[in-house]
Amino acid sequence: MIGHLKGSVLSVSADTAIIDVNGVGYEVGCAPRTLAKMVVGEDVAVAVETLVAETFIRLVAFETEDERRCFRMLQSVQGVGSKAALAILQVLKPGALLDAITLGDKTAVARAQGVGPKLATRIVTELKDKTAGVFAGRAPLAVPEASHPAASQVTGAGYEAVSALVNLGYDEASARAAVADAKGSDEDMPVEALIPAALKLLAPR
Repeated sequence: MIGHLKGSVLSVSADTAIIDVNGVGYEVGCAPRTLAKMVVGEDVAVAVETLVAETFIRLVAFETEDERRCFRMLQSVQGVGSKAALAILQVLKPGALLDAITLGDKTAVARAQGVGPKLATRIVTELKDKTAGVFAGRAPLAVPEASHPAASQVTGAGYEAVSALVNLGYDEASARAAVADAKGSDEDMPVEALIPAALKLLAPR
């Protein structure tokens, strides 16, 4: 089985790319976010999952090993095929996916194209106890104490905003409180707006 490829990007199409490795072109399927970073003529290194069925052998490429592990983990859930797994990884990077599963955020998972509420619920329920060891060096966000109004109810884009703030060095409790305050009653506020709004609340006064 092929697990890794390193070579030059030969071509990029709507949902696949061809990587030239020592004169051999490997066609790999990718999520749009991964394809967008591939430039013809430039070198690339990707983690690869080999899918084998009776009628085909298909390679799927990922930016990181964590993404490949997530892809494999997601497909362990009944009803999640390679297409749905890639759709989920398109909207949730590994860290955000881990947070959604840990905190049971089916709304975040259901943002993926073709993933309905029932399947999203099944995913977060069945994978809740299976995430340990999947993400190298990445601990899940702890379930918050209900010490701040709405802090324990941050959902959807809120998880991504909290993760971004934690990565910037803020402690998780403060990040959650700021995101909850910034979000208020606007459940549809995108993460692009949430992060700067929360940063303003966290800024020293």
